[in-house]
Amino acid sequence: MMDDKLYMDRTDLALEAKELASLSMGDTIPGVHTQTIQDEDCVLTRMDIENQIGANAIGKMVGHYITLEVPKLREKDSDLQDRVATKLAQELSAFLDKIGITKQAKVLIIGLGNWNVTPDALGPLVVENVMVTRHFFELMPDQVSPGYRQVSAVAPGVLGITGIETSEIVQGIVEKSKPDLVIAIDALASKALERVNTTIQIADTGIHPGSGVGNKRKGLTQEFLGVPVIAIGVPTVVYASTIVNSTMDMMIQHFKKETDATQQIFGMLDGMDENQRLMMVKEVLSPLGHDLLVTPKDIDQFIEDIANIIASGLNAALHEAIDQDNVAAYTH
Repeated sequence: MMDDKLYMDRTDLALEAKELASLSMGDTIPGVHTQTIQDEDCVLTRMDIENQIGANAIGKMVGHYITLEVPKLREKDSDLQDRVATKLAQELSAFLDKIGITKQAKVLIIGLGNWNVTPDALGPLVVENVMVTRHFFELMPDQVSPGYRQVSAVAPGVLGITGIETSEIVQGIVEKSKPDLVIAIDALASKALERVNTTIQIADTGIHPGSGVGNKRKGLTQEFLGVPVIAIGVPTVVYASTIVNSTMDMMIQHFKKETDATQQIFGMLDGMDENQRLMMVKEVLSPLGHDLLVTPKDIDQFIEDIANIIASGLNAALHEAIDQDNVAAYTH
């Protein structure tokens, strides 16, 4: 008998995890509260997983999650990118207030990922573009203008490059520099093609480096580091099995608009639900030894753009002196 959990869609997005749980539990899931706001550019979803019942139901940790979905982000519209950076700054500022982070709190930004692999280079690229100020506070505190806080940033690399667990490197930095908050930036995996390169997630539950590609690593969490940890992530990859499953579903839906004979065309596939079909696809792909990870062909340009968006949003959210309505002016 196959293990259903083994064949479930793998996703780092809490929003997608709730969507999967809703297929069997309905829209109302005990312990999970969501609020969705839509405007012409993006869909904003705030999700609170309030207790362990809700956490167990959708497979995500208790905490607060914000998801920004911007379908047109792939169109390389600079004005839209500026608006998204502004929205991110506003939401992140409110998020910091919600979890009790003061205006004077010292922040350490961790750019997770491998700078040699484009889809995984988001964290290091954000670190290159954020405004770091800790050295000014250390060396010339009397010359720091009001409205800025202590911010430091580092890209610690990955286990395959350093030979050291990322969490251990970060733990050492936290012990020495003593920040009040850690913000970790990482590339994620999605189950939906349309969310790759168009979605930003913020969470206060910490992060597990490598979890999106099936690697089990020690997490960067408040329990491990001793300070609150906010995770900011963007899905840059999707599993090949998910693409096959989504394509099959789109084909079935397309033929249903054209003919009533979908049962004859697709046979048993037409009667399977999403998870059953995904289980079958993964079972067929399993002789390969692993499931392929796929990223869009324009990932080079996108990863630069989204890194600038996140860095701009961080700069404006962390430093009061930066005008949140003109965050683009502070991007490197």
